[in-house]
Formats: sequence, C-alpha cells, structure tokens
Amino acid sequence: MPGRLQNRTAFITGASSGLGRAIALRYASEGANICVADLFPAPRTLDPKSATPDPQDVRDTSSQPTHETILSTHGPNRAAFTKCDVTSSASISAAVDFCVQTFGRVDIVVACAGIAVEGTRESRRCHETEEGDWDRTFSINARGVFLTCKYGIGQMLKQEPMEGSRERGWVVNLASMMGLVGFNGLTSYNASKGAVVQMTKVMALDYAADRIHVNCICPGFVKTSMTQNAFGNQEGRGYMDSLHPLGGMAEDPDVIAKAAVFLASDDAEWVTGHPLVVDGGYTAR
Repeated sequence: MPGRLQNRTAFITGASSGLGRAIALRYASEGANICVADLFPAPRTLDPKSATPDPQDVRDTSSQPTHETILSTHGPNRAAFTKCDVTSSASISAAVDFCVQTFGRVDIVVACAGIAVEGTRESRRCHETEEGDWDRTFSINARGVFLTCKYGIGQMLKQEPMEGSRERGWVVNLASMMGLVGFNGLTSYNASKGAVVQMTKVMALDYAADRIHVNCICPGFVKTSMTQNAFGNQEGRGYMDSLHPLGGMAEDPDVIAKAAVFLASDDAEWVTGHPLVVDGGYTAR
C-alpha cells in the first residue's frame, strides 16, 4: 500500500540526529525520498544516563547514519547525504541543488537544524546572557530556517506541481513551544523559536497563491541528545516530567515525526501558517 508521502522528495536539515533523524526515517517509511542535509552524516551522541550536555561536535560513529539506515531498510536510491551548514547561503544553495540533481525535485522542505546553547549550562537572565550565545543561536535557529526556506521554496517555484496534484510544495519548520510561551533563563532560544513561528506565518501568506503550504511544529521536551542533561539528572527529569501532563517528557522523537508527516501530506490540504503544538499538554496550563 503506497505511503502518505509516496514519490515525494524531502530535503531535511539536521537529519542526522534527534528530531530530524526521526522525521527522515518516518518520511521514508511513508514512501518519500530523503535528502539528509547536515554537518556530519553520523548522529550526535545520546547517553540517557548522562547529566551533562551533549558535545555537539562529537558524533556517534558506531551508529548507522540516517541515509544508510534508509537505504538498507527501503532499498537503493531512496536517500542521500550532503554536507550542509545552514548558516551559509552558499552551503544551503548547494545542498538544495544536490537534492535536485539526485532526486529530480524538492517537494518537501523540513528546517530542523537547531541548537540550544543556553540549555547546556546554568540558566541566565537577559543581562547575564553572553552576546556570543545570542548570535550563535540566531545564526542557526533563525537565519538557518530563513535560508533553508529561501532556497527550498525557490526551487519549488521552478517546478510544476506533482503529477495528479495542484500542490507545489510543503514546508515544515521546527519551532518549539518556547516560541509560544516563555521559559525562564533561555532568552536567546525562546526568541529564536518565536522568530520561526512568525516567519512561518509570513511565508504561509506569501506563498499561498503558489500552493506551497508552510507550517511549523512546536514540540515540548523530547528525549534527544539536545536534552540528555535533563534526562540524566533525576531531579531535573522529575521537574520536566511534571510540566508535561500527558506522561511527562516524550521518550521517542517519533511522536514529533508523526505530526511532521501530517503537515507534509494531502491530509493537510487546507492547513498553512499553523504552529502545531505537540507537547504532551505543556502549553495547556
């Protein structure tokens, strides 16, 4: 039985690890071809017992890269990796070109690459926040999403709609519930994710006439390498669990990937400009 994303090609940044990897694997299971765009093919380390932050430049070379997992599971020509720095327009442009050269087109763009610098150390209020932390956070979380959309949507506009469809493309940006509500001590991260929410709404309006859907997902806390310091600290984990009424922090990033499938499928035919909250009830309080 064909999947919900059958024969579509998805360009996904940050797809080597965490939420991006989960989305790539779920999309592939729904029939999509996957272009993994990341700095490294190997995933970031994940130690559930650790109470310290994940070093972002250290990769788990013992784990199979996302694109190789897809190829071994779904067969040849279903996935490819391209090195990509989302802060660089030249790098993003080249990565999108690689996707087109490899698969012929871009139907889905997922802007998932992101960092949480402030989440790797003790929380600080605005006057204590390092300007370098602010700049780095925005360069990846906000500028990176902007560039990914700029070149991904630009490619969609060059293409005819998919055969048998009037839709020209689907964009799924990864924001956060912190883009909607405040979380103390994370000034840069909250602001960067709020920017993603607003960019999503503007792009949805700008490209509605072109039949390009632009939505974003606002996840709660999910077990990935980015949050491992919270998972490995019993006191911190208990606090985070208490903030998510529906069973605590999410153990499996696939809960986010399933929502991402909906936003890139025909089921979202009349959905655009929407920040879809997937947070176990965090923002319901």
